[in-house]
This record gives sequence, structure tokens and C-alpha cells, in this order.
Amino acid sequence: MSSPTTQPSLWNNWAGNQTARPSRVVTPGSVAELAETITAAGAEGLPVKAVGSGHSFTPIAVTDGVLVRPDGLTAVREIDREGGTVTVESGLPLERLNLLLHSVGLALTNMGDIMVQTVAGAAGTGTHGTGRDSGSIAAQIRALEIVLADGTVTRCSPSEDPELFEGARLGLGALGVVSAITFGVEPAFLLTAHEAPMPFDEVLGRFDELANDNEHFEFYWFPHTEGCTTKRNNRSTGPAAPLPGFRRWLDDDFVSNTVWEGACRVGRAFPRTIPAIAKISSRAWSERTYTDTSYKVFTSPRRVRFVEMEYAVPREAATTALRELKRRIERSDWKISFPVEVRVAPADDLWLSTASGRDTAYIAVHLYQGTAEPAYFTEVEQIMTAHQGRPHWGKLHTRDAEYLAGVYPRFGDFTALRDRVDPERRFANDYLRRVLGD
Repeated sequence: MSSPTTQPSLWNNWAGNQTARPSRVVTPGSVAELAETITAAGAEGLPVKAVGSGHSFTPIAVTDGVLVRPDGLTAVREIDREGGTVTVESGLPLERLNLLLHSVGLALTNMGDIMVQTVAGAAGTGTHGTGRDSGSIAAQIRALEIVLADGTVTRCSPSEDPELFEGARLGLGALGVVSAITFGVEPAFLLTAHEAPMPFDEVLGRFDELANDNEHFEFYWFPHTEGCTTKRNNRSTGPAAPLPGFRRWLDDDFVSNTVWEGACRVGRAFPRTIPAIAKISSRAWSERTYTDTSYKVFTSPRRVRFVEMEYAVPREAATTALRELKRRIERSDWKISFPVEVRVAPADDLWLSTASGRDTAYIAVHLYQGTAEPAYFTEVEQIMTAHQGRPHWGKLHTRDAEYLAGVYPRFGDFTALRDRVDPERRFANDYLRRVLGD
């Protein structure tokens, strides 16, 4: 049976900065239908791209060929408590995965700060949170199933086609369409969150201490101020002590979304007000401590729309790069309403992971949707690339294959694998041609 197909229509990503007009949109209801879709596209000479929730800021999912939506691929295939794994289909949103795991007393080891993405989209673009010992979503994959360019449904793991597994865990959609993922999971756990303001110089002076002494450390610096908000999340034996419902709504929804949206709109319309707004914002998040289910601490609702650039630099370069960024903002006439976000990750062995082979610090900069400060991202990128920075695959950057081959030790292994499994470039688009070569 063929997959449900729609006529050509305009697709937009979450931020509204990327659009596509595919020749058709297909929503397979099974892996067999997905394989049939890819085979049919090959017969017509059409490229294929899968798209999840559209939370990437880059054109990684843009195509004028066949756009595959995984909405019909959301089954939970297996929960293996003894083996510590769960196998789910690629279109399952992370939020549903977290709820499922919690209901059976299990959890992912680490999470990003939102959970609206599909599991395959999050893994395939390198989505990460912050962690001293635990890495990205993709680093938690134990096996996966992928449909290749010829329609072959292939399972890979460290023991089954290990080379394909090495590349496909974080594959950018360049090797095929992932249809199912097996994640390593563990017994459900609580996190105690301690959030507190701290001056910029103190945070940077204590950066190594804070990153080493906490399982999950991150901070936000508000440009035009000396103020930061720090977040330290550590495992707890309990009991749970979540924020009262009203306090959680007030801080994490009303202030962080409704009020923040209004402040950003004022700043966009009247840029001169932004430094004053920043000073108020840097003092708005007061100190608080609470203990809750892990995924509820890792993630928060994010409804204010923006565009983002994020670079991964060697952890030892983080404070130098941040001081350079602060000086550059202070010398400029930019008006930056969004805080700079800083997180950490341990070195991992994924070929295209931004933490591949080195302990890493992530520095993310944002602009409110519709704000015109293009020089900000351009000059941030200059600072980060001077420190061998690696751009997040799903966030804005201008790097190309020549640059990326110089900062990823296993880049050539990935492109050689791509030559083997997709020699005709069935899964290519302009973005992949730029970052991987053709």
C-alpha cells in the first residue's frame, strides 16, 4: 500500500527562517511504506529528505523533491528493562518518549532543554544538553534501523554493520532515513536544581570548578550587563520537592515566555531600550531550588521564537572566547536582547559529534525573530572559529566542508561512508553539499 501523499505545499521551519516547496510530501505509516517511498523517488530521480519538528535553523531538511514526514512512525517496539534499552520509531516526539519511560520507571541519562523534537531529528542534528559525564541524545543510541537509498531496511549497531552505526548515530540525514532507534536508558531518577544569579567575572573565574563539581552545569549571560543566571542540576535521592504549580507557571511559562515575548517585541521596535531591559531581565530570575523528575528539570517550555547560532569549542578555550565575545559586544553598537547560553559536554566518539574527541563547551547566541543584527552572528563566528569551533549542525553558520574537515578528525570516514551507501546522493540538498562536499 502506498503512503499518504499530499500535493506540493510550502513548508516552514519553527523559526520561520527556512522554507521549502517539495514536489510532494509523504507520511509513511510503516517502514515498508517508507522504503517504497524512497525506492519510488529513486526511480523518478528525486531527492528525499526527512523532517521532524522543524526545530533546526539551518536548511538541513529543505528539498524540492520528496519530503518525508515521520508522523506515522511513532510505535514503541520494545522496552528491555534487563538490557537497559528502549526501541522506538523515528517520529516519536521526545516528550512522548519521556512520558513513556517515566510510566515504566526509566529515563534517558541526559536531555536538551526542550522536548518537542522527534527522536530521529534530535539525534541526527546533534541535539545536546549539558553534562559533566553524559553527552548528547545521539551518544545514548545503542542501535538503529535505517532505510538506505536503494530501499534496503538495515539494522546497525556496534556488532551489526558497525561502520554504518558509527556514522548513522549522528548522520545529518545524509546516509538514509532513520526508521527506528534503540536508546540506552536507566532507572528513573530525580534531579535537584539550584538556580542562582552570579556576576559574569565570578562565573568565568569559577567555570572549571562549577563544571567539574556538578553533573549538569550551565549559565546564561545577559549582554549589556554583568549579570548571569547559573543552573546546577545534580542527582538526588529525594524526596521530590517540585516547584508549586503556580510558581512553576509564573517563572517558567509566564515570565520566561509571555513577559519575555513582550520585552523582546519592545526591544525589536525600540532597540535603544534593550540595555535597560537586559538589566531588568538579569535580575528577574531569582534564586530557587527544587527537586523533580529528571526530564522536568532538564526541559522547559520555549515559545518565544528566535534564530540561533551555537559553536562548540574546546572546553579550555571557553572563558577566553566568552571574554572576547563580551568585549566585542561592548565595543559595538549592537543591541542584543537574548542571553548568551553556555553549556558543557564530555568528549565522545561519534564521528560528527560537536564533542568528538574533546571535552567541549557550547556557546550559543540568539536573536529574536525579525531582529536585524547580521553582523552579530558573523563576528561571533569569527571568534569561535579562531578557537577551532565546530558549529551545531542544526543552527546557523557559514562553514563549509573544507573548514569542517579540519576540525573533525573522522570527517573523511563519514564522507567515505556516504560515498558507499548513497553514491547517487539521494539524500543530498544544498546544505549537505556545502557542509559535506559533493
